[in-house]
Amino acid sequence: MRIRVTVLCENTIGKLIGSGEHGFSAFIETESGNYLFDTGSGHPVVANSLVLNRDLRTIKKVFLSHGHYDHTGGLPEVLKLRGEVDVHGHPQVFSDRFHVFKENEKEIRRFVGIPFKKRYLESLGANFILQKEFTEVAKAIYLTGEVGRRTPFEKADPRLFSEMDGKMVQDIFLDDQSLILDTEKGLILILGCAHSGMINIIHHVIDKTKKQGFYAILGGTHLDFLTPEQLEESIKSLKKMEIKKIGASHCTGMRAAFRLHQEFGDRFFYGYVGSTLEI
Repeated sequence: MRIRVTVLCENTIGKLIGSGEHGFSAFIETESGNYLFDTGSGHPVVANSLVLNRDLRTIKKVFLSHGHYDHTGGLPEVLKLRGEVDVHGHPQVFSDRFHVFKENEKEIRRFVGIPFKKRYLESLGANFILQKEFTEVAKAIYLTGEVGRRTPFEKADPRLFSEMDGKMVQDIFLDDQSLILDTEKGLILILGCAHSGMINIIHHVIDKTKKQGFYAILGGTHLDFLTPEQLEESIKSLKKMEIKKIGASHCTGMRAAFRLHQEFGDRFFYGYVGSTLEI
């Protein structure tokens, strides 16, 4: 199975190609067709696809990792170009979400959920397929569905909340899901933001696929938001696993990226705008 994954949206760029933004999106080319995983924050997804010669009009499906603006904000621009297309996500992907922080002793709530109504996106051609289960969405391509929490050191981000029945509660991101490509060289795991915990996700994938070997793990790891102790526990767990390549992006952060590079050497790469992973 021939595969090429190209990062369309990310916080950084490589070789002065494209535009960077706080967000993530990956264009996936396979023998069964082309797919889009997340759409970044806004306009760069289309502009970068043109610069990188990746035709969004050819995508067969769109996959949403979770309902944050920096992974869904570019969806209207993609739909205007592509037209009617299946968009896979979790039933809670449209939850109202907030980043809560203090500024000058005053609590600030910033909305960080999907910035568009479901009906508006449907009017542009989105056919939403919302499901919780581990699912084969195309030949040898899977969505993880809901991920169980089993590692004690991976905690929910204390600054992120969702509104449930009129009350603000800590967001546990049941909608967080990742994409799996099953190849002859091993699994390729594409993460959005890994809100359910990078190690939790990997264990979930192993449980569901019954396969241990990963050719590559690429995307947002959320390691930037862990304590130093949690980061070291994550790295310790990663070193026990069969992973040939680790491509950090988006919410990994430079501190965690440097640590990953220290530990994994040539097996590590940074997934900036324009970077590709090919089999």
